[in-house]
Order: sequence, then C-alpha cells, then structure tokens
Amino acid sequence: MTRDLDALLNELDLDTKTRLLAGAAVWSLPAVPGIGLGAVVFSDGPVGVRGEHWSAEDPSVTLPSPTALAATWDPALARRVGGLLALEARRKGVHVVLAPTVNLHRSPLGGRHFECYSEDPLLTGLIGAGFVIGVQEGGVGVTVKHFVANDSETERFTVDVHVSERALRELYLAPFETIVRQARPWGVMAAYNSVNGRTMTEHDALVNGVLRREWGFDGVVVSDWLAARDTIGAAKGGLDIAMPGPNTVYGERLAEAVRAGQVSPRRVDDMVRRVLLLADRTHAFTDQKPPKQSEVDGEALAQEVAQRSFVLLRNKKTVLPLKSPKSVVLIGALAAEPKILGGGSATVFPDHVVSPLDGLRAALPHGTELRYTVGADPRTTLPPATDNFRLRAMVHDAGGSELATFALREGKIDWIGDLPRGLDLATLESVDIAGTFTPAVSGRHTFGLTGLGHLTLTVDRQTLFDGPSTPSGDLFAAIMKVREHRREIELEAGRTVDVRLTYRVPEDLRAFAQGSFAWLVFGLGHQAPGPDPDAAMKEAVRLAGLSEVAVVVVGTTAEVESEGFDRASLRLPGRQDELVAKVAAANPNTVVVLNAGAPVELPWREDVAAILLTWFPGQSGGAALANVLFGHEEPGGRLPTTWPATLARSPVTNVQPHEGVLEYDEDVFIGYRAAQPDAAYHFGHGLGYTTWSYDDLAVAPTPEGGAAVRVRLRNTGDRAGREVVQVYLSPVPPDAERPARWLAGFATVEAGPGEEVTALVHVEPRAVETWRAGAWRHNGGEYVFEASHSSTEPRRGLTATLGKTC
Repeated sequence: MTRDLDALLNELDLDTKTRLLAGAAVWSLPAVPGIGLGAVVFSDGPVGVRGEHWSAEDPSVTLPSPTALAATWDPALARRVGGLLALEARRKGVHVVLAPTVNLHRSPLGGRHFECYSEDPLLTGLIGAGFVIGVQEGGVGVTVKHFVANDSETERFTVDVHVSERALRELYLAPFETIVRQARPWGVMAAYNSVNGRTMTEHDALVNGVLRREWGFDGVVVSDWLAARDTIGAAKGGLDIAMPGPNTVYGERLAEAVRAGQVSPRRVDDMVRRVLLLADRTHAFTDQKPPKQSEVDGEALAQEVAQRSFVLLRNKKTVLPLKSPKSVVLIGALAAEPKILGGGSATVFPDHVVSPLDGLRAALPHGTELRYTVGADPRTTLPPATDNFRLRAMVHDAGGSELATFALREGKIDWIGDLPRGLDLATLESVDIAGTFTPAVSGRHTFGLTGLGHLTLTVDRQTLFDGPSTPSGDLFAAIMKVREHRREIELEAGRTVDVRLTYRVPEDLRAFAQGSFAWLVFGLGHQAPGPDPDAAMKEAVRLAGLSEVAVVVVGTTAEVESEGFDRASLRLPGRQDELVAKVAAANPNTVVVLNAGAPVELPWREDVAAILLTWFPGQSGGAALANVLFGHEEPGGRLPTTWPATLARSPVTNVQPHEGVLEYDEDVFIGYRAAQPDAAYHFGHGLGYTTWSYDDLAVAPTPEGGAAVRVRLRNTGDRAGREVVQVYLSPVPPDAERPARWLAGFATVEAGPGEEVTALVHVEPRAVETWRAGAWRHNGGEYVFEASHSSTEPRRGLTATLGKTC
C-alpha cells in the first residue's frame, strides 16, 4: 500500500514536526501514536547490528571488517552480508543501520580504514551498493557515510578539508554517487568535518545541490552523532535529522526559528516528509509488517566472508596449503586472543569467538602435533580481567545511593550513547567494577586501569591507585586512545581477594555528552605472573626450531587501529617484527598470519615462506584460517588497498591539519593512482592455490562511450579456484594530468582444473570522464585495455578507441 505522506503531514503541528527531526533519544526518533507511527530506531554498524544498548547481554553476529569484505571483490557477497544484517536488525528492533562507510583510504595512516572499503572509488562504490541493496531488501534502511571527505580522524569534529573540485568529484564523491544511482539508499549521514570552508551538516552545495538535485537522492540526511551545530544553517543546508536526541539544534529550537521567520515552514515539511518516507520504507508504522526473509546462518556466512577475504601475499615454494605436517607450532598472543574487529562506535559483541588456536585445534589432521606459545604480546594495555574474577557493575548517585547493579563478563564498561537499565547521566556519579579474584598462581600480579575521570583501585583491601586520569588535547581522541595506569601486588594462589575499581564521571565528559549522549568507557585489566618477554621470545624460537611448520600470528591492536585517532606509524606494535625475524631464522617453513585491518610494514617479508592477510576476521576467523591453511578452502582475497613498503614511500602521509585545515595537495593521485613501483604489495594483488592463463581479450566499445570487455581464461592448476579479473585503462598517449592506469571494471570467475571460463566486464563511460570546468567531460580516444591479475600484473592487453555516438 502507498501511504499518503502529505495527509499524515497535515495531521502534525509544528512542534510535533520539529520533534520528529530531533530524535527522542540517543538512537531513536519519537513515536507519534496519533498517526500510527512507532519509534524509528538506529544502530551501528558495518560488521554487525548492536541494537540500542552498548552491551554484551544481547550479542550480535560479528562479520569480518569492511576492508575484508572489499578484499572479496564480490558485490553479490556484500549483498548477502547486507541481508544478514537486515535480519539481525529486525531481531533487535532496529529500522536503520548506520552503514556502510565509504570514505576512501587516502593515506594508510587513517585510523578508521578498517571500517572503510578501499583506496579505489569504483571498488568502494560497487561493494557499498551491494551491501545497501542487501540491507534494504530486508526492509531495513541504511545511512551511507560519512558524506564527505571524512578520510582521517585527527580533529575530525572541526577539520576543514580543502580539496579540489576535480578530486572531490572523481574520488571522494564517486562512491556515494555510485551507491545513490545503483542502490537508491534510504539515508546518508553528514560528516563532522567541513569541506572547503563549510561544515557538512550545513553544506547546501553538496547536500541539496549534488546529492539531491543532481543525483536524485530522495532519502533522509542524518547528522553524525553530535555533528549538527546550528539550527538555521543545518535546516537550510539540507540536514533532515539532528542526532542524538532530544537535546539537538532541532526540536524546540527549530520550531522557534520557523516562528521567527528564519526557516520556511515548507522546508520543515520537506524534511518531515522524508522522515515519514523513511518510516514507511522501514515498516515503522504500527500497521506494517516487515518483509519476510529467508533465515541465514550467520556463523557460516561470517566464515565464508573471512575465507573469501584472506589475501595470500606470499607463498614461497608453495608452502601453503599445508600438507599434513607432523608438527606445527602456533605463536603469538593474537593466536589465542585475536583482534576480530576495529575499535570505536562500530563495536559489537559476539556470543563467541573462534580464535586461530581454536580453529587449528579443531581442524588438525590426524597425526599432527600442535604446540602453542605466546612469543610476543603486542598489546600495550592489559586484557580485561576475566579468568577467576567474579565481577559486577555497581552504579551510585552523588549521595552514594545504589542506582543499579548487574553482573559483568569481564572487567570493562563500554557505555556509549544510552546508559543501561534506564540510568540517567544527570544523576549518575560513579560506577564500580567490583567483586572477587582467586589467583591461579602466586607472585606479583599486575592490574591496569583505563578511563578518563577519577579512578580508585583497591585489591585485597590495599589502595593501589587513587587519582585523576585526565585528557590532553582533543577530548574525543583522548576517550578513544586508551591510556593505562598499572599497579602490582603480591598475591597467593587459591586465596580469594576483594577487588574494586571506582570510576567517577568528570564534568567535561558530561559537557561533551550534551546531557544525553553518554560516553563512559573504563576498565580493569589484569596480568598474572609469567615469563619475562625475553624468555617468551626464546621459547618461541626454540619451539620453532623443533617444528616442521611455524605459524606466527601478528597484527595490530585497539591502541593502533580505532575510530577517534589516526596512526602515527605503520610498524607492528611491540616486539612482533623481532619475533617474526627470529622464528623465520629458526624455521624455513614460517607462515605469518597478519591480523590487521589496514596496511602495516613488513620488514621481514622476503625472509618468510608465506604471508596470509586475514584482516579483522570476525567471530569465525579461526575456523576460516584453519580451512585455508590446510587447503580445504582457497584464500580468495585481493588487496583493496596498496601496501607500501614503508610509510615514507606512501604517496600521502599528511593527516594532521595545520591551523584547522587539511590540504589534499595530492589531488587525484592517491594509492595506486600515484604509481608506487616499490610498494610491498600492489593494489589488486593476491595469490591463490591454482594458476590461470589469460587466453583472449575482446573489447567492444558502446555507443554511450564505455565498453563491453570479454576475457577468456583457463585454470591451469590441479585444483578448483577463483580469479578476480581486473580491467585497467591507460590513455594513449599518456596524460600527465591523469594516473598512468586506473581500475575500470572487474569480475570474479571460478573454474575447475583445466576448465575454461569467460569473464564479462562492463566499463562505464564514467571510466574515461574527468571533471573539468564544472562538468563531466568525456575523453574520447585511444586507450590500452589490460586484463590484469593486479594493478601491476597485466596478463593480456589491446588498444581500443572509445567515443560517444549517441
């Protein structure tokens, strides 16, 4: 049934209309019973749907990171992922998912790149479109984000990005345009940052001009949380919803602006009409039922995406897949406690995690011995207190009265947005993580404290810490970038002791929260007595020398890759590089597994037998890893981003604004477009467990100025496999104002041993267009078409002339 939105609009008074645009709470818009409208609920995020509450009490299917999804080069798989998230959203009462993130990997230092797809706008746009279609087929909305040029984290609330009109059109707006035109998203999120002097929540030219009038976007534009700054500027600039509610620039303030003649009533009606359309599309009216969806096995899909995303960077002497080795040693703290997702607002809580250690133990061939040792721990903060702790959260007001208490699975509080159990930030004074601990071993135990505020730690009736932990610089970055205090105490095995960490909420955090958006993140970490780092390293090297194969799991941590701050280095944290080098010297069959969401430097890459990139692999990563290592599945991924040999060799390293301005001086030359001949691993690179011959290439220009490309190839190996056929264009003659080559299209194919298959790749006219003098210009002429295995591995090419004939 088509709902008469204008009739509904006429039933609302001004105050009701403006309340609908302000949100009722942190994650929802208000219900309006008089017109049969229920609350419209929003939730993060790209790898799973958290729901309204930031709590592990209601776990979520946790998928691999968006960089991993992009590494599959498979929009159809992204569509299936979207379908699963729609099911999860409905299960949790969510109408709109705050995803996908389609900002670009402009610099490898971007702290949130694990949540974005690629350095390439075409790959980003097509994967994002598949995701959006899948979510919305399930009757759940999206907010494609962050519109636009939110490609780094430093000073992101205030930074003014200065970018040429050409780079903005050809790179940073391009994924949004692809998704709007192909997937018709129901929502877009306006970013915190400014672009060329205008904040994105008030950017009339880009929001009303480009997004709405030029591209035909008919959905809502919602602010990033706390991004809306000015009532009149936001309303005129195209922002429909200012979140979080209820204390925003809309609501009563917008109603006052209308009554004062500063904002047109017609403009407010247009905003409300789009919100009602969103509610109708997401079945938020009380007389609606969501569309039926087939059930999806979330565990199986998470594992499939992981396997398809793993990128085999190196495989010297084809050490992989492993062929029933007699002994394997698994090394690295991340092998037992992997990093399954990046830090920040996209965090979700799985009900279980399959670690690499779990996966290998379950899949080990008969007769193979598996040993495990830590070797080196990359974490700069202690893991949350869990083993042998019995903990609860206790919440108190300023008078010391207990407001709530509930059990904790670990010594960590993550309350972002809403507070649990109906708690109110205005009355909450302190939170305790309290309970008992029974040590398994005697000796000096280390406790770690994190969180911004006043912290008091007592263990066994001894006060180990009592003082403030204060931020420096940007408050949001200080919240996200964990700072830890450590204290030690001698404890006896088997003797239970009391433990209490008290956190008092600082006033500047209340001000940041604007009265409604909580950000209480603090924790109690613990480390039992154990071997010193040198002894752990020596043990790893000793076991590597005794084993047929050494598998070393290394990667990044929450202190390195997270929302809220950018990276300062591409080096692996801690002593992991040293660990890999020493293990490789002791065992020629050393396989390195990289557990990272974005590029890292690999100084030992020529010294190891194999390197397998598993990204942040989600809850089933360990099972996927075992399948790939032992050859039950092929590593199907290709790099969606160039991996530079060192940070210094990356074409873009400036993510630090100068006097509030971040200049995109590199224009359109980012990533592989900047030509990095000495990169460690190039865009599109990835090995498989079989080989392919590219036997024929045909190009048929289309009247619109694009081309239809056919690539015939054969699986020349002895097992079934998957290939990502990438088509790149190069102008003839070369044009210094354009990259030497760029991705124009791609397709995935599968074939058995000896089988022939044909890849069909459609090249859009936009592939040979540039933005000049305020318009798209088609650059007809001769182009070299290269069917390639990566951006630097052409397998077959020919020259064709493109031009518009219609």
